[in-house]
Order: sequence, then C-alpha cells, then structure tokens
Amino acid sequence: MGSGGGLPTKGSNKTLTTASNLANLLPTNTVLIFQALLPSFSNNGNCTIAHKYLTLGIIFVCTAACFLSSFTDSFVYEDGKLYYGIATWNGLYVFNDDLHDGLNQDKKTTQEKLRPYRLNLIDFVHAITSSVVFLVVSISSSNVQDCFFPKAGPNEEALITNLPLGAGILASLLFMIFPTKRRGIGYGDMAMARTITEEDNPKKKETEKEEKEKGKETALGPV
Repeated sequence: MGSGGGLPTKGSNKTLTTASNLANLLPTNTVLIFQALLPSFSNNGNCTIAHKYLTLGIIFVCTAACFLSSFTDSFVYEDGKLYYGIATWNGLYVFNDDLHDGLNQDKKTTQEKLRPYRLNLIDFVHAITSSVVFLVVSISSSNVQDCFFPKAGPNEEALITNLPLGAGILASLLFMIFPTKRRGIGYGDMAMARTITEEDNPKKKETEKEEKEKGKETALGPV
C-alpha cells in the first residue's frame, strides 16, 4: 500500500473498483471535487502534517455536502423554470426565485404546492447513509490510505479492501427500502425533476373532491 510507485495489487484493484461503484450513490459534483482536490491536498499520499490537515478538511467538507444534498430538491414550476431548494419542516425553501418569476405571483398558493416537499424520515436515512458511503469512498482512496495508513498490516488491508463492498450492499439495501423522489443539487438526474402545476395544489384537490361529493348527493336527490 505504500507510495513506492509499484504496480497496484489485486486487493487494491478490488477496493478501487468497489469504491467507484459506491460513488454512483453520491452527488456527482461532490465526488468530482474530491477527486480533483485530493491529489494536491494529500501530496499524492506523501503527507506532511499540513497535508494531513488539508486532507481531513476536504473529507469533512465533502461529507457535509453529501449530508446536506440529501435535503435539497428541485422542481419545474408552471413558468417552465427549474427551481432548487432545501427541505424544511413546512415545505421547501427555494434558493433561486426572484420577484418577477411565476413562483412569487401567489405566495400563499405556492406554499401549499410546496408542502409535499417538506422534511421526512427518509431524508435523514439518505443523509446519514450518503455520509457513511462517502467516508468509505474516501478511505478507499490510495492517497488517503498512504497518507494515514502507510504501514497497514494484513488485518487493516483486509478491512479496507472489504469495507466498500459491505457499505455498498448496506447502502443499496437502505435506498431500496427507503426510496426517495428528491432530485437534489449535485446529482446527475436533474432532468427528472418533478413538475408542479395547478393540479398539484392541495386545496384545489380538496375543493374538487367536495364538489364531486355534492354532485353525487344532488344526483341522488332527497331520500
């Protein structure tokens, strides 16, 4: 595992392959930033004290980004514009709205439409799982291993090699049991963002339901 420049071992190849598959469960932008900055921050695994602090810093920042990304969402409003926001207990706090777009024409109605986007238990499951997965991906990096575990023994090697596989199975299982409809910031499938129309207004749906019930009562007539 050392930084002697030799050919990668079979175990390290297995670790890198599994880690690459794990990265597909994470925000694309966060993974790309980590991969771009890590070689410089870790000095390609030849770490001094300063490089260790820099490496820990980028791991912490990217882990926090993965956690927060699980609470972000996006949607296409009636005006055709793509909006981004973060979930709150009351709905969705939108980042990129302005005074002249369609989202601000009727704030009361908009708040009702955004209520289904509020925080729920699944968000926290995805946030914690994504954070753990990223930590596993970061530890699986050869630069991180050479920086913090330059003299790892057989037991440490076995743990680092198989940890991504176990984390991948557990994360996939949790994501399957607790699926989410969110299309958060940083993920690669933003084109699948949900579309909000007038039909999504909860109050309108309740009114239409009441009108249908009244219509049925009128059709039946007095008993």
